[in-house]
Amino acid sequence: MKTIDDFNFKDKKALIRVDFNVPLNEKFEVTDTNRIEAAKPTIIKVLEDGGCAVLMSHLGRPKGKSNPDLSLEHIAKTVSEVIGVNVKFVPECVGEIAEKAVEALQPGEVLLLENLRFHGEEEDGDKDFAERLSKLGDIYVNDAFGTAHRPHASTTIVAQFFPESKCFGYLLAKEIEAIDKVMQTGEKPVLAILGGAKVSSKITIIENILDKIDHLIIGGGMTYTFVKARGGQVGDSICEDDKKELAMDILKQAKEKGVEVHLPVDVVAADSFANDANTQIVDVDKIPDGWQGLDAGPKTLENFKAVILKAKTILWNGPVGVFEMESFAKGTIAVGNAIDEATKNGAFSLVGGGDSVAAVKQFGFEDKVSYVSTGGGAMLESLEGKTLPGIAAIID
Repeated sequence: MKTIDDFNFKDKKALIRVDFNVPLNEKFEVTDTNRIEAAKPTIIKVLEDGGCAVLMSHLGRPKGKSNPDLSLEHIAKTVSEVIGVNVKFVPECVGEIAEKAVEALQPGEVLLLENLRFHGEEEDGDKDFAERLSKLGDIYVNDAFGTAHRPHASTTIVAQFFPESKCFGYLLAKEIEAIDKVMQTGEKPVLAILGGAKVSSKITIIENILDKIDHLIIGGGMTYTFVKARGGQVGDSICEDDKKELAMDILKQAKEKGVEVHLPVDVVAADSFANDANTQIVDVDKIPDGWQGLDAGPKTLENFKAVILKAKTILWNGPVGVFEMESFAKGTIAVGNAIDEATKNGAFSLVGGGDSVAAVKQFGFEDKVSYVSTGGGAMLESLEGKTLPGIAAIID
């Protein structure tokens, strides 16, 4: 696995695929700089070596057409502020204008190309487009984990034109190492905490990780499919009736592989899906009609905490309640606190997947876990055991 540390960038132009798909407000100001900050170490390494950095990214979904609202020019000032170097912008990402702007770069300078997705060929993985991109650098660096599961021109195809001079940036290398720690080299016992609404969205992850883990905590909405499959009453809770057989099969597989499954024993049930709903604590398998489970109950959280504190390697993917509503966020916060404690005691903890990352940010756990993944879909596909095209393109 070649990383950016395997190259000296003196007098070289690094073509770096970053993930600057950042949120903008109505004034086109960046409202969350996390992704830019995550790419900073890679960019600084290139500049400190005496090279220059050519940054390429997408922003939003312009569907192959120029859209001034989605121009990367809006973020150039913020990128300059975060990196601490004045970032130049060029209103094209391929062709003569872009090539001339790259040619004029001096060592220590940074150039941001226009939105890749203004060209339909980017998402099509077009080889000619990738070749045109390749003219803009001497060494190709992929540091965009968030798009590593897409076989796009800038994330995968372009690497073909750098057979000896392609590598991972620091961020992408860290992501690979973090997932590897959970899936391959993690110290035992290994625990996976899977939450979220549906079993169906987590099937392939569960099936792939059962051979790698010792404990599995199941929380959130998918709890009720398992509970109903075992004959419990779940009231009006979210439930995938057509996945009950699958839920039983997962429990059977886990037992055969020696994986201990921990399901909630009690829940906070509500009489409507609203923050100000009436609530009661009930056994998970005795939820009355007209009521729905929206958070883990106190006994469940005690049980979960005990399991978490014994773990040496922890993967957290998905909240254990409707954390977006304050009344039903206690369970997710309690799990976060337990993971924080386990991490302080020496466990390795990885958080990944859209909702769990959102929860971690919302409740201030970002610096209390070992690693927060920057890629939702890419992270999930890695956990499913798939080789991501953006990673395969560098390793080939």
